[in-house]
Amino acid sequence: MSVRITVWDLPLRLFHWLLVLAVTGALVTINLGDSWMEWHGRFGLAVVGLIVFRLAWGVLGSTHSRFASFFPSPAAIARYCRGQWRGVGHNPLGALSVYALLGLFTFQAFSGLFASDEIAFSGPLSQAVSYNAVNTLSRWHRQTELWLYLLIGLHLLAIIAYRLRGRQLLGPMLHGKVETTEATEPRGGGAGAFTVALIVALAAVWLANGGWLQP
Repeated sequence: MSVRITVWDLPLRLFHWLLVLAVTGALVTINLGDSWMEWHGRFGLAVVGLIVFRLAWGVLGSTHSRFASFFPSPAAIARYCRGQWRGVGHNPLGALSVYALLGLFTFQAFSGLFASDEIAFSGPLSQAVSYNAVNTLSRWHRQTELWLYLLIGLHLLAIIAYRLRGRQLLGPMLHGKVETTEATEPRGGGAGAFTVALIVALAAVWLANGGWLQP
């Protein structure tokens, strides 16, 4: 007998959709020209805060928000490919996608803090490193943009493929519930954990904004 349980807690769902907005904003503004670069930087800072929140929530959050609950080990991936994997939350291949996206978003956001186009925009921490480091990180920041589009495209294709197979991925990320034979509700991730994760994220944004640097 299946029951509906809350798998994705509210902080995780808010993180997901706010990250969608922030990344979309960053990708749109980078293509609108120099006059939008300040907004590109602001969206980048938002991504930094959201990523740091997710990293904290991956330790402090409820059961299925924790990274340990969906680590895509080779054995788990093999069981999934053989049709033997059973569970709620991210399946092993979905977990690979999550880890890849988080890793690339992290690299893009943090490299952008040190990047500069030498014309319209310099990252808030570009003064904290050498000229050569700025050039290197700026180059990497631009070069990995293509990988960002690729991974986002694969993520969207996976959502469409699951939908065609009669499985819904967007719904649970809106309301958080899935049908399962596992009747145990997730544990952890209370108000105290949320407060700590939020404080850590806000501190990261303050540090990333470079207000502590000497002019």
